[in-house]
Amino acid sequence: MLYWLTLLSDGGDFFNLFRYITFRAGGAFFTALVFGFLFGKPLINVLRKRQGKGQPIRTDGPEGHFVKAGTPTMGGLLIVGALLTSTLLWARLDNPFVWLVLFVTMSFAAIGYADDHAKVSKQNTDGVPGKLRLFLGFLIAGIAGFWAAQYHPESLQYQLALPVFKDTLINLGVLFVPFAMIVIVGSANAVNLTDGLDGLAIMPVMIAAGALGVIAYAVGRVDFTDYLDVHYVPGTGEILIFTAGLFGGGLGFLWYNAPPAAVFMGDTGSLALGGALGAIAVATKHELVLAVVGGLFVVEALSVIVQVIYFKRTGKRVFLMAPIHHHYEKKGWAEPQIVIRFWIISLILALLGLATLKVR
Repeated sequence: MLYWLTLLSDGGDFFNLFRYITFRAGGAFFTALVFGFLFGKPLINVLRKRQGKGQPIRTDGPEGHFVKAGTPTMGGLLIVGALLTSTLLWARLDNPFVWLVLFVTMSFAAIGYADDHAKVSKQNTDGVPGKLRLFLGFLIAGIAGFWAAQYHPESLQYQLALPVFKDTLINLGVLFVPFAMIVIVGSANAVNLTDGLDGLAIMPVMIAAGALGVIAYAVGRVDFTDYLDVHYVPGTGEILIFTAGLFGGGLGFLWYNAPPAAVFMGDTGSLALGGALGAIAVATKHELVLAVVGGLFVVEALSVIVQVIYFKRTGKRVFLMAPIHHHYEKKGWAEPQIVIRFWIISLILALLGLATLKVR
């Protein structure tokens, strides 16, 4: 919205700064950060009062989690509120990719909110039925996939771009939308599975979003795409403002989610943020790079899939408990130790993902 202040510029004054994506991204970051610090404590107080006993704790989970009973959930409202406010304030509102990412984020946040509300109301871990959650998720992702394709350059429409092999495009045709649906829904649920320890999910999400924001900015500039030899997707640079808002809002949330957590993000936050990462990857034609940048989420999701399939076939477990972060808890690792080590892994993977921009 503040972009329109450029209409007051003569080309050499303060208002001219609002033309620059990097300046507005900085504004979005600080706006979201201040939002988080201002509204974090009041939101936690409201959630604690309304939820009473807080988020139900799984009876079959690690024993150490029972001390978390009574911690309020739905803290994702703080992140979503911060990034929505900062994006609407600082991004160009005539950019279709901005609205695409916001649509996915807010829609998945709504699904997560309904799920969290059901769990808190019933005081058990049964929220919205899984099939209904998946149906709604795939519906939202299908709309987003088709939406993105309409604004991709004609040469990239319905194509799958490969990292490293940058001259290669695979024409998915009608399969592009189902592929985009899998990317977005898979990302949303992978982040949701990762959100099992205090501070575990939010930092890897911020790291992945930061990497994808850099990619979006680079892909949206023709001079950068020429130098990096990647596909040019006009308009994606504005997504950097969204990711900056996510980073600032995430830091504000982490202030209260750091061990011991005063609030959990819940499905409201994890589904929204995971869906956002998937939507950004689809918009920028970097779906496969998301698997590297968000590699931690991939491993968490695969650990659950492997555990379920192997147990059904053999009656035995591969991991002491899935997702894999619980496996390390069962092995005796302290919660902060797991969280910080997973953060380090996320940062390494994000840097590897960024390296694909130049590697041939």
